[in-house]
Amino acid sequence: MHPKDSISDGQPEPPVDAAEVGERPEPAAEPAAVVKRRPRGRTTLIIAAAAVLGLAGGIATGYGVQADRAPTPLAALSQPGLAYPAKALPADKAPDPLPASQDRRLRTDGDLRKLIVPRPKGWQEDKGLTALTQDGWLGVESYALNFENEDYMYGDLLDQGLRRVAGTSWKKGEYSAADVYLVQFSSGAAAAAHAEDQRSYMPDEKAAGNEGTAIKGSAEGRYYLFPAERKAGYLPFYQARAIFSRGDVMVDIHIYDSAPISKKDIRTLAERQLERL
Repeated sequence: MHPKDSISDGQPEPPVDAAEVGERPEPAAEPAAVVKRRPRGRTTLIIAAAAVLGLAGGIATGYGVQADRAPTPLAALSQPGLAYPAKALPADKAPDPLPASQDRRLRTDGDLRKLIVPRPKGWQEDKGLTALTQDGWLGVESYALNFENEDYMYGDLLDQGLRRVAGTSWKKGEYSAADVYLVQFSSGAAAAAHAEDQRSYMPDEKAAGNEGTAIKGSAEGRYYLFPAERKAGYLPFYQARAIFSRGDVMVDIHIYDSAPISKKDIRTLAERQLERL
């Protein structure tokens, strides 16, 4: 008899065992299929390779197209007119040459020694330097001796296009001396550059130690008074210097003394030499 056909006695029925009635448990869920991922680097490599191939193909195609084209002719060089007349001006229309007082190059191309400022009153020619300068002319090596690094200065002067150096030396009494150098270069720019090089280190303590004073009538020229040099057993040593350029000539003036040098002495000498040029 089937359990459903039995008569109930009013008591709760005992739980039915699934095994007894032959019921089968629900099957467990099947595991999900595993999806394999594509390596990340492979796609990047494919895209990069395609880009390279595309670029190479584009360049090759561009060169091929350009090579098949006919060369583009250059624009014609045209010069509608010259800045100067094709023929020389007639004699009656040609401008007069500058007078010697205004033609600075004409003055300096002559005897440079004649442009040295006249010796001040009370001073005498220093025979020692006159012999060294070979009758008023100095070689490059002789002028370079005036500088601490004479080897460097020798080469630098030649590189800047030094033409010649005229110089003179004076003395007054036993301890006063003065030197004047006219240093001529192949161009005014070189003369101005050499003057500026010398002025550039004047403010150093080993030199004048000050900015100097402007020379009236000169664009960049300056004169300097140096502090006294004192050494035991020796007289004090004073020095003044003036540096400027005019045209293709650089002017270098020195005054030495055992007594203080006034500004008036170096300034007057520099201004007089500037007027001569």
